[in-house]
Amino acid sequence: MPAAAPATPARTFGSVSTAMVTPFHEDGSIDLDAAQRVATTLVDEGCDALVVNGTTGESPTTHQPEKDALVRAVLEAVGDRAMIIAGAGSNDTAHAVRIARGAERSGAHGLLVVSPYYNRPSQAGVEAHIRAVTDAVDLPVMIYDIPGRTGVAVGDACLDRLAEHPRILAVKDATGDVPAGFERMARTGLEYYSGDDALNFAW
Repeated sequence: MPAAAPATPARTFGSVSTAMVTPFHEDGSIDLDAAQRVATTLVDEGCDALVVNGTTGESPTTHQPEKDALVRAVLEAVGDRAMIIAGAGSNDTAHAVRIARGAERSGAHGLLVVSPYYNRPSQAGVEAHIRAVTDAVDLPVMIYDIPGRTGVAVGDACLDRLAEHPRILAVKDATGDVPAGFERMARTGLEYYSGDDALNFAW
């Protein structure tokens, strides 16, 4: 008799992936002990993946050594029980590449790559940026499409081309357009994750 199918389908970046806050000491330094406690609580409560160094985790205001130390601390606490996804976002492509390489050296299991924010590049620029970051490391990548913050959406043609990359496997969608996301998911074969808490049920 064949084995029963799993209750939930396998997903590259987990089923419940939480964007983790970054705790700080009063002097502004990162509180790595508190970060480990937060990560442990989230995983104990059912998260099977965590995003560290994302916008929720103060990515625009932390520096490379801090980002790397946070990834290592969270991995030490829960890396054997959850996928640790590191944000690799910047509006400077070379900087985003350095962040990605630091995350990989620190042991991250995957990357979250956002479009260059504020600069509002062309679709060719968005694609070139995401490809450069992806090609700089050997990790699975989730594209973060959040035009309300970046000022530029990942267009259909751009996404279709990026979906052909063997290590671009998923999208975190914060566009607010669930029907369009369903169509894109079916067309590209990419895994989709809700980037808006209010739309989790719809997704």
